[in-house]
Amino acid sequence: MKRIFAILAVIVAFMSVTKADDRPVTYQQLPAAAQAFIAENYPADKISYATKDDDIVLPDYTVVLVSGVRITFNNDGSLEKIESKVDGVPAGLIPVQIREYVRHNYHDVAYVEYEVGRRTYEVKLSNGMELTFNKNFALIGIDD
Repeated sequence: MKRIFAILAVIVAFMSVTKADDRPVTYQQLPAAAQAFIAENYPADKISYATKDDDIVLPDYTVVLVSGVRITFNNDGSLEKIESKVDGVPAGLIPVQIREYVRHNYHDVAYVEYEVGRRTYEVKLSNGMELTFNKNFALIGIDD
């Protein structure tokens, strides 16, 4: 039993050492899909900085625009999370089923955060509400 704990301790220590912190990257070092997303949705905005988080399994990328928009992309460049507390997240980035639910239930709100999970979508609204939807766009959680 002690041997198992010792082996686990060595593995955890090794993982801690090999896990690198975020390191800066250029726009050209972002995955092509991430570059296309930025070019399509924020063509006039400039990148303040971009980082790559070298996780043990798959890295992810974070891009912060001069306007204050913060975007996180998965290893393949697909959108993971976008947040903008100043101008809000463009509604066109939110799936239509979620936009319809919000339009019918919450009036005059902006999207300040949108996150795509493996099995869920989450939106945070300017009124402080956080809504969670499943992959079929059925509401499964509300947090205020």
